[in-house]
Formats: sequence, structure tokens, C-alpha cells
Amino acid sequence: MRPASQTPLCLLSLAILLFAPSASAIKFNLPSYRTPPAKCIWNAAHPGALVIVTANVGPGPGQRVDIEIIDSSPQKNIYLSKKDINGETRLAVTAHTEGEVGVCFRNHLDSSMSGDKAKNAHRIVDLDVDIGADAVDYNAIANQESLSGLETEMRKLEGMVKEIVDEMTYLKKREERFSSTNESTQTRVQNFAWFTIFSLIALGAWQILHLRAFFKRKYLID
Repeated sequence: MRPASQTPLCLLSLAILLFAPSASAIKFNLPSYRTPPAKCIWNAAHPGALVIVTANVGPGPGQRVDIEIIDSSPQKNIYLSKKDINGETRLAVTAHTEGEVGVCFRNHLDSSMSGDKAKNAHRIVDLDVDIGADAVDYNAIANQESLSGLETEMRKLEGMVKEIVDEMTYLKKREERFSSTNESTQTRVQNFAWFTIFSLIALGAWQILHLRAFFKRKYLID
């Protein structure tokens, strides 16, 4: 039977796991070309979030795989770039802007390859992306600070709670920004509507006066 003191901790852990962002893992074939296009995997990240990328690239003769980590800003900031990766490669960056972080691969085909080998050339990539609390190595922290199992779990929960609070703060700021934009747009539309009404009234009055003066010149009215 589970001790009563552990029940709240388990419930809190379950709630955090339900709402906390999960790590992204994907396995795919990366075709090889003379001038290869970039294949990018995108994940949402907040400024200051730690991003750990673990890429396991399978063997492939006559092929060179390059990796690049960028963000989704208009400038496409490059956080890290590495050429000719083989086997397991582990990279760590810190997100600088709000948005998404992309892990991009290019598989270059060697000019010496031709025929069916070149046509069917590809490499298998096993990609694992950990962001925020998922990217922290709590086992290393536990060994360094001599933490017990319960203390390590509490440290994990603390990181997840902080991440959730940051997410809620971001959503609140985003809602406030959208509300401000909505109010500003509504005010502009209302001002434009009043301007249109007054313009139509002024144009109507001018047409009446102009027609009245025209009819007087033609002696059609007194």
C-alpha cells in the first residue's frame, strides 16, 4: 500500500506530466542529392530555454550529412552548424527568441556516385529533441549535489512547474497583446466609420447646394 504522504506528490507529478511539454523524437529517411534541400524539424521554445538535440545518423557511403540549428525569426538566426556528422551527435543550444527552433539536415551526394546507387541513396536519422526541463540531466545534478531519489524527483518537479509557470505567463502576455491589438483595431474602425459618415453628409450637402445654384442659373427655381 502506498504511504499517504506520497499521495499528494504522485498526484502533483501526474498533473505536471499531463500539462508539461513532451520531448520530440522522430525517425526518418534522409534522401541524398547533389544539391540537397533542407529537411527541418521544428519545436516550440521560449527565450532562454535549453535545447538538447541528439541525432543518430545511420551509415551511408558516398554521402555527407550536415546539421544546422536555426530559429523561426525572419532573420533565421543560426545557433549552430556542423558538417559531416556520423553516428550519434549531441548538440546543445539556448533559444534566444520566442517561436520555434528548427533542426535542419542536408544529405549531400558524392559526385562519384551514379546510377541506381545515387538514385536510391539515403541515410536513416533518429532525432531526439529535448527542450526546457526535459533537457536537464538530473542524474548528473544528483551525483554532483549528492541528492537522494526523492530530492531528485522534487528537483524535476520544480523544473517542470517553472516551465509551466513560464508558459502561462507567456500565454497571459500574448492574450494581453491580442486584446490591445483588438481594441486598437476597433477604435480605428470606429473612427473610420465616423469619418465616412461625415464625409458622406458633407458630400450630400455640397451636391444639394451645387444643384440649387445650377437650377437658379437656369431659372428653374426661384
